[in-house]
Amino acid sequence: MDQDDGLTAVDNIVTQFNTYEDFLDSQITTVDLFYLEDEGLARQLVELGYRGTGEVVKREDFESRKAAIEIARLAERTQKKTLTSAGKNLQENFLKALAVREEDNRNGKVSSVIFIRDRNSHGQEISGYIDYAHRLKSEDFEVYFTGKKRLLPRSTDLSFYNWDSQVAVWNSTPNYQVIADNPEGLLFKYKRDRKILNVDPKALPGDNSTRIPIQTELYIQAVIFDHVSRRKT
Repeated sequence: MDQDDGLTAVDNIVTQFNTYEDFLDSQITTVDLFYLEDEGLARQLVELGYRGTGEVVKREDFESRKAAIEIARLAERTQKKTLTSAGKNLQENFLKALAVREEDNRNGKVSSVIFIRDRNSHGQEISGYIDYAHRLKSEDFEVYFTGKKRLLPRSTDLSFYNWDSQVAVWNSTPNYQVIADNPEGLLFKYKRDRKILNVDPKALPGDNSTRIPIQTELYIQAVIFDHVSRRKT
């Protein structure tokens, strides 16, 4: 039996029985109990491999795999709980697009940059680029997925521009370095693989990146750039 087959056999046993003692009891026959007349002794013989009707599994192997499976189960449950969009009946295209990308942005499989152009609460036209993964970590998106608030660019995002006051701000984030001195417009360098994301609509977005305009009634304009990291580990 190779190592993978051994782990599979142990996993099957671990998921079938709550405790190691339950597993040992399953290996003890009525004949064993008749002759030994001691359940504890019968368990010891099974654990040592002298008695039993199936696979020999050591206590430490059983308990370590039991703990590992439980940790994985709790991690999966936690991940599902952290998905703010989960269980919501989303009808708007933009919110659907965010929901589809939420898990991958949280776990780092995909890094999305969101471009939004619209008017703020003062009626001023604003636009900017948002590091979706960074905003997911820094604030609760419940208000956006429930429709209580609209996601809008801020002066703390990758870039922010107020068309009325002509105030322009840009900031690097934990995921992207802003390259603002490019004569053809802003560029964002993804820090994990150092690939350049070009947000110029007339240019290609770059290696492993896509540009997807979103048809939405929430904003004047919305575009999502998705970058898949190919960094070698």
